[in-house]
Amino acid sequence: MSAPNIETIVSLAKRRGFVFPSSEIYGGLGSAWDYGPLGVELCNNVKRAWWRWMVYERDDMEGLDSSIILNRSVWKYSGHEDTFSDPLVDCRECNARLRADKLDIPQAAEGGDITTLIRDKAVKCPNCGSTNLTEPRPFNLMFRTQLGAASAEDDPAALAYLRPETAQGIFINFHLVQQTMRRKVPFGIAQIGKSFRNEVTPGNFIFRTREFEQMEMEYFVRPGEDETAHQEWIDNCYNWYASLGLSRDNLRLYEQPKEELAHYAKRTVDIHYRFFPERTDEEKHWDELMGIANRTDFDLRAHSKNPLDAEGKRVNPDSTEDLSYFDEARKERYYPYVIEPAAGVNRSVLAFLMDAYSERTTEKGEMRVVLKLHPELAPVKVAILPLAKNKPEIVGMAKAIKRSMQPVVRAVYDDTGGIGKLYARQDEIGTPFCVTVDHQSLEDEAVTVRDRDTWEQERVKVSDLQQHLQTRLLSR
Repeated sequence: MSAPNIETIVSLAKRRGFVFPSSEIYGGLGSAWDYGPLGVELCNNVKRAWWRWMVYERDDMEGLDSSIILNRSVWKYSGHEDTFSDPLVDCRECNARLRADKLDIPQAAEGGDITTLIRDKAVKCPNCGSTNLTEPRPFNLMFRTQLGAASAEDDPAALAYLRPETAQGIFINFHLVQQTMRRKVPFGIAQIGKSFRNEVTPGNFIFRTREFEQMEMEYFVRPGEDETAHQEWIDNCYNWYASLGLSRDNLRLYEQPKEELAHYAKRTVDIHYRFFPERTDEEKHWDELMGIANRTDFDLRAHSKNPLDAEGKRVNPDSTEDLSYFDEARKERYYPYVIEPAAGVNRSVLAFLMDAYSERTTEKGEMRVVLKLHPELAPVKVAILPLAKNKPEIVGMAKAIKRSMQPVVRAVYDDTGGIGKLYARQDEIGTPFCVTVDHQSLEDEAVTVRDRDTWEQERVKVSDLQQHLQTRLLSR
């Protein structure tokens, strides 16, 4: 089973130190969350797994970490200043601000123009039920900031933005990465980093927030070879999520129709996850986990100094570089097409938590939560538990085992409860194995290893413990 709803994960996340409401002692801050001790480990494990799969296990990939604040011209020529917006409406009765494209449309009016429907009072405010809504207007999602000691708050020379995506930092560095690393097309550039979007209606826990972390890769290919590469990356990304434990029953591929495509996209396929299984409408169970887009050559052309418009004028008079690529083997110059798999760390973490959630009843009839996280993602791999914390010999042996394990896997020592409660606690945070040191361990130099998923136990010699656990972790 998986979690019945996001609220179940919200409760677990706070109780066990995965995610806390940000600024809670001051009443909180809407759609802002802090990752606790276990949450930061889970996030780091997701990022490490992605980076290893995306960069280390391939021969055609490089990494990058670009600045969060870029020259304003980047966002001008990428189109973000003019087009990166959501349609915003206001409710005149309760003053709620809403995304027009997320409003519930009556079944009889589906397919109609949203502006016309609002004028005809056919759409209701989800907060108060009023039909007194303003007409949609574009709301730019980029956070504005100022650089330096501006003479006035509205000084255009000081205007800058927090990046709404990491991709543009890759595009403007394409030629530098390609030249310094002596790369030939096709190759990719991967990046993990923070992005910021002033969402109109954030919510659903860490599903949609204004500050989030992205795992993005731009794969540069020769025009004409883009469609094959695109499909390969769709399949690769889907299989990556499944390989880390997400049930294929909770995953699906969604082909964006032409009317939903970004202006630069030739084709985009989203990987959807069943984030909202509690909803009555089956179609509303799903939402985006990851997007894989064919961005064509739009981005490299947009940031290059050479392309001309229909009147023979430079499209980008501010750029000092041409980002085209010269193919030595073919003796031709072109702007590479770009395939972009882009995923959010936050949404990925939420999906992994939801999918790993399970409940099991003990022999005493008690219900326990077991978080069946893939071992590669589990915040803690092994918990070392002394059966008697008032026996110095047992405690000393347990702590020695913990110290020996720590350089190899993430291990913790815990003696803050009875063995039953300790097992339950580790099950709930997803620890694959518990190692119990008991009185017999002092005599036979062996410990009890308990499996999180089966609750089965076996005796293992301390001298064999490290190898035994590593083998078990890798075999999951």
